[in-house]
Amino acid sequence: MARCRSYLRGLAICVTVLLLVSGVVMIGVGFSSIDGNTPVAELFDQLSSSDGLLVLQVFGPITVILSIMGICAASLDLKPLLLVFSALIFVEFVAMMVVASPLVQVQAQMDGAVDEVFLNVTPLHRAERYIQTELSKLQASDSCCGLRSFEDWENQLPDTCLCTPSVSDLQHSSQPGNWSSEGPCVMVGGDLSPPTQKVRDKLWVHSEPCGPILKSYLSFPIKLRIGIISAFATITMAAIALCLTLGLEEYWKTPPVETTVDDFNRVKYQPKPSLT
Repeated sequence: MARCRSYLRGLAICVTVLLLVSGVVMIGVGFSSIDGNTPVAELFDQLSSSDGLLVLQVFGPITVILSIMGICAASLDLKPLLLVFSALIFVEFVAMMVVASPLVQVQAQMDGAVDEVFLNVTPLHRAERYIQTELSKLQASDSCCGLRSFEDWENQLPDTCLCTPSVSDLQHSSQPGNWSSEGPCVMVGGDLSPPTQKVRDKLWVHSEPCGPILKSYLSFPIKLRIGIISAFATITMAAIALCLTLGLEEYWKTPPVETTVDDFNRVKYQPKPSLT
């Protein structure tokens, strides 16, 4: 029993340390500027990408303070403090789940809102110059073209959409306008040539649109916050269970007993005297 109790105590200390680490991570992510790394950020000014930041900024310091309390309680084996810690961390757990639950709905609505933004900004050759420049940088770096397809540029494809076809692309190309190839390049008509080039019969452009790449950039911060909150919830439940087990030890621990036989052959059971 003593060995089992020492294991539980060591495990409780480890879990509360993990809870402290999660609190530090919440503070770091809550006050960082991950959202500023989104390409063509001006496109999404009307979309709120700060959902969940306030949750991490508020509950991160609270988690750190309560975790230090839990580590001290488990290390010093202070049962009343363990119970207080369990109660406070449970209140924080419930509060965070209530406040952070809309994040899941925000993530589900993000794709629809981004698709609407893509629809409003096309055709791309009429968009603001800054948006065209930033999108061209993304097309050059990630080998993509347009937001939903290369047709978003209509008949004014930029140079960054041009692609060097592979041997398989050349074999699958049967006629201009057939862009059902699964390769990285598709063939389009020469009337879509960039203004800086002469009109040609065949023109190869990137088959992948840039829209899914932008969506991944936008959804990453929200997914990261949901992941951190989920990890916090898991660690918190483990910490509550362990600390309650140690704090309520006297109610579940079976006291050691010894048996004696009196002169009338009757067996008596009584607790063993404590060494302390």
